[in-house]
Amino acid sequence: MTTTALPTEPMDPEERAAIVAAVRDFAEAELAPHALEWDERKHFPRDALRRAGELGLGGIYVREDVGGSALSRADTVLIFEELAKGDPAVAAYISIHNMVAWMIDAYGTDAQRREWLPQLTGMTGFGSYCLTEPGAGSDAAAITTTAVRDGDGFVLTGVKQFISGAGEAAVYVVMARTGGPGARGISAFLVRADAPGLSFGANEKKMGWNAQPTRQVVFDGVRVRAEDLLGGEGQGFAIAMSGLDGGRLNIAACSLGGAQWALERATRYVHERSAFGEPLDERQSVVFTLADMATDLYAARTMVLDAAASVDAKAPDASVRCAMAKRFATDTGFRVANAALQLHGGYGYLHDYGIEKVVRDLRVHQILEGTNEIMRVIIGRHLVAA
Repeated sequence: MTTTALPTEPMDPEERAAIVAAVRDFAEAELAPHALEWDERKHFPRDALRRAGELGLGGIYVREDVGGSALSRADTVLIFEELAKGDPAVAAYISIHNMVAWMIDAYGTDAQRREWLPQLTGMTGFGSYCLTEPGAGSDAAAITTTAVRDGDGFVLTGVKQFISGAGEAAVYVVMARTGGPGARGISAFLVRADAPGLSFGANEKKMGWNAQPTRQVVFDGVRVRAEDLLGGEGQGFAIAMSGLDGGRLNIAACSLGGAQWALERATRYVHERSAFGEPLDERQSVVFTLADMATDLYAARTMVLDAAASVDAKAPDASVRCAMAKRFATDTGFRVANAALQLHGGYGYLHDYGIEKVVRDLRVHQILEGTNEIMRVIIGRHLVAA
């Protein structure tokens, strides 16, 4: 299909609708027809991702001077919902890639931005984000990967876990300890794919998200230049946390898209099937289930759009609203997809129908970008501190 770059000027409702329609066309043509095959083969669709870059999806909220689309977060969540209707696993990787690009755009020097962002925004090169470690999951401030000063640079040693795009990325944003214990001792670095001492574990065998590689990233005395420090020394934890609001919005939107796709398939299925001599769409219990699924998704979508607007407005409670939206939307998305599987009966359990894939893909959204238990901690602490 022929693609054109997304516009970067502020959008009115008609422009926004045109962008959403363009992304929907892309997802239907480039992602949806291949999603089951990619899942089964555990295939990382590099060519489709590069075509996404041609459409402007590699730097959705990156500034225009380096090839970004400079869209708002409210526009972004609509885009990720459409992408996830095509394939939630691929949409989620595009979200992670965009978070990496945004971090370099927001905190990088002019030289860093011009070195990395043109290829990231065009998705001719991919990005990965390295925070989680084998012994430090939700407690991100407890990471043990070290970056020790050595001459005019740093030497990185440690292991990162559950890294999407590992082995495929051109650049890794890596959080490592340059100081003492706790959040203030963490700095962020840009590590290029060909750095000596950088290696990767085997591709993890996962429940879902099979269309993107997930591997350990191992740093065995990896030397980086002083100019590869992203932001100031000791600023890494703040950079990591600042990126998570957008990441949580994106993954919430991916849950909405996958679940909406499943709801539409379930609605179509009950139109076509009968049980005990009665069409399924005339059974009150079935109609009520569909009504609840649609209502819950509408409520979740409203929360996600509200949280996105709060980020755009730099509202003081934006992080809390993002946590609420992420918790509610990812729980809702999984529950709706699972209900769609149940409405399909035994057919929902078959790979060819696609429902079970969406259920598997959406399950991890309740864990990543901060588990939903951590979302409750963020919300609860905000309440008791008020």
